[in-house]
Amino acid sequence: MRETLIRQSDAQTSVPIIAVDAESLDTVLASLGETGQVWCRANGYSAKPSSHQLVPGLSGELEAVLFGVEEGGNSNPFSLGNLAKNLPDGDYHLADGFPGAAEAALAFALSGYQFNQYTSSPTKKPPRLCVPNDVDLERLTVILDGVQLTRDLINTPANDLGPEELASAVEAVFVENGGSGQVVVGDDLLDQGYPMVHAVGRASSRAPRIADYSWGSEDAPKVTLVGKGVNFDTGGLNLKPGNSMTLMKKDMGGAANVLGLASMIMAAKLPVRLRVIVPCVENAVSGNAFRPGDILNSRKGLTVEIGNTDAEGRLILADALALADEESPEVLIDMATLTGAARVALGPDLPPFYTDDEALAEDIAVMSEAATDPLWRLPLWKPYMKYLDSKVADINHINTSGTGYAGSITAALFLSRFVEKAESWVHFDIFGWTPAEKPGKPMGGEAQGIRALFDLLSERYTKTK
Repeated sequence: MRETLIRQSDAQTSVPIIAVDAESLDTVLASLGETGQVWCRANGYSAKPSSHQLVPGLSGELEAVLFGVEEGGNSNPFSLGNLAKNLPDGDYHLADGFPGAAEAALAFALSGYQFNQYTSSPTKKPPRLCVPNDVDLERLTVILDGVQLTRDLINTPANDLGPEELASAVEAVFVENGGSGQVVVGDDLLDQGYPMVHAVGRASSRAPRIADYSWGSEDAPKVTLVGKGVNFDTGGLNLKPGNSMTLMKKDMGGAANVLGLASMIMAAKLPVRLRVIVPCVENAVSGNAFRPGDILNSRKGLTVEIGNTDAEGRLILADALALADEESPEVLIDMATLTGAARVALGPDLPPFYTDDEALAEDIAVMSEAATDPLWRLPLWKPYMKYLDSKVADINHINTSGTGYAGSITAALFLSRFVEKAESWVHFDIFGWTPAEKPGKPMGGEAQGIRALFDLLSERYTKTK
């Protein structure tokens, strides 16, 4: 995607993209010349927001692109992303006065993403957009690389991205940036205190593991990211129906998102001690699969009664969060494609987040809106903790009330039992997928929340010089 954005100096010629609304349309048309005016009127172009019109010159060459915005220039600049898939190959630039140039350029590049590793069909060469000199192209590139990493990982099928490959992806990103860490594999998980990661992943022929990598000065503020890395989720013995299993290659979307965010943090050289913990498993079915009614030990020391093997993500996250919490990070962020209840409540485009840190919640909300990266806070409603009661263990990992209410909230409450020492903790229940194409969001694997979080962390921890 980064190749989609260039500086004006790198373009031999470029076509202007002109923002136009119903009020300014006549004035803009008058500036184009007779051929362009006749063409636009013949096509009935009315400057409807987010619509565009190619404008030919006297010799038939492309002279300009008109792009409709709301009157008064209040349009969402992300709407420009529509053009990335609709313009012919060539170089373009935003005409003077185009609203939200930096956001528009980012949306243009995000919309130009293509996942074509598995197709032999030729792919369309994307148009290129010249970025104004006052736009920080270096920062845009950092964001685009992080989003592309996230999308590529989610879109890769599970036959090529198992627990080993996901852990290797974590390692590769950290080694490239000078970080280091370890991967604990198979039965060593039991010896080193990750019993629930082992239980969830042991039924697969591909051994479970946990990747734990760090970067940055040891005396810098500790920022720890934990991501759910279920490479494929069959549901286990509580087997999913076929239509519910179709997209389960994306069940490692939390891991992909925290790794994309980590790559942004390291590329921007934020002055933090970054740690990423990713439990990597495949929830499969075999004779040694964990069962409903089993009672598992956890790293935290709590015993957990299994209510449903298709709620495996919170189990592996619990061990990972307990590990992260042991060193009392300043900020602990976890991301997971955790519950269908979150989709029912807020849909696929608006992930909920949970935290008891009021200042952090406010910062996330502000950054989310500014970055056009939608997030919505839901409450860690403590009275619902009773739904996790167990008569035979310290806690059940699913809502046992029989009502099916508050599924995303009770999942977050379960995770909260494994975090005590972190100064701030926030949990994101993401979808990790765009089901229908939108500006800046091609259909498929998606980065959700990490652009807003990168802006938040960049503001909180000033970039090193």
